Amino acid sequence: MRHRSLLVLTTTVTVGALTLSACGSRDDKSGGGDSGAKTTVVIGVDAPLTGDLSALGQGIKNSSDLAVRTANKNNEVDGVTFKIQALDDQGQAGTGQQNATKFVGNPDVIGVVGPLNSHVGQSMQKVFGNADLVQVSPATTAPELTQGPNWQKGSKKRLFDTYYRTCATDAVQGPYAAQYLYTKRKLKKAYIIDDKKTYGAGLAGTFTDEFKKLGGKVVGTDHINPDDRDFSAVATKVAKSKADFVYYGGEYPAGAPLSAQISKAGSKALVVGGDALYSDEYVKLGKKNVEGDLATSVGAPLETLDTAKAFMKNYKAAGYKLPYEAYGGYAYDSTWAVIQAVKAVVEKNDGKLPGSADNRDEARKQINEAMKDVSFDGVTGQVAFDKYGDTTNKQLSVYEVKNGKHKPVQTGTFQEN
Repeated sequence: MRHRSLLVLTTTVTVGALTLSACGSRDDKSGGGDSGAKTTVVIGVDAPLTGDLSALGQGIKNSSDLAVRTANKNNEVDGVTFKIQALDDQGQAGTGQQNATKFVGNPDVIGVVGPLNSHVGQSMQKVFGNADLVQVSPATTAPELTQGPNWQKGSKKRLFDTYYRTCATDAVQGPYAAQYLYTKRKLKKAYIIDDKKTYGAGLAGTFTDEFKKLGGKVVGTDHINPDDRDFSAVATKVAKSKADFVYYGGEYPAGAPLSAQISKAGSKALVVGGDALYSDEYVKLGKKNVEGDLATSVGAPLETLDTAKAFMKNYKAAGYKLPYEAYGGYAYDSTWAVIQAVKAVVEKNDGKLPGSADNRDEARKQINEAMKDVSFDGVTGQVAFDKYGDTTNKQLSVYEVKNGKHKPVQTGTFQEN
């Protein structure tokens, strides 16, 4: 969605088993290879670790931590010990940009996982691009991050070759939801609301375009402030519109009360949204008022994937206080992608990481270059990247709130008409 709730090598890198281990200790940063000493490197993690979206952010951080533990346990990269450094962006673009600068300034950081939010990702891209520091996001879904501002006009342009993501984009997520609602659920009248942010407005836009193309009717549109919690005026307009459903482009902190207030206004319209509504927190905040609401999310449900079984088992065994949420599997795979790029560079350089402990510029450059060829069977399925840095895995799922839980009702890929 940014910005939320998926091992055998297929190219030049191989993937270790997803076995849980304790964290590796910090070793001598000099040397490597046959010397017996290990080089300790850091994978930065940027996410909202506090605030309204912290449930998603903590799931990203914990899952990245689990990947690093696994790599150290299995000695995935000979002579290298991994650590994570997690910074809190609070869902704010300015803070994310500051975090990016901190990561760049730390010579131990050789790659970054995150962020959650697309608007935060936009603020970080240039900082990382200028430093040749690779960034792999598990959650940013705005297409322009990889394909440029004119992607819808057929003029796709990759602006930063350091930016990758393991999640599908809103170029397919919005249309996928439109096809499901119009064709499968036979819902013809939509009221469109977004929170004016990069993710929400973009997702609502791609949904609306496809819904109209299919023959659906938009009976009203509105924008809300994502920091507000009183949506009674909008809820009244929705009720008067007789819409079959509301499509909300935004996140669960505002989405849940919006849905509850629409119900209280007398409307029977479902609230439907993207991956930022696919969270346990959406149900907790909305309680019984959100029963029947729908959300799409990237990938297939983890519980249906054989590749995710070890991840789920090991996450539970690790004793993390919060669940991995919608992006846990993608955060693990994003971290593992960085680890595999490091592995390729170490093998290329006779068992050593280029540069010194105080200057990893050459290592960063080579790791970013290696990322484009990374390919492996990950938690969420096949992990690989196209020429824009987007995932080649285009699977999506629809979830319905039933008895207080998001239950999958459809999984597939968007089929362009």
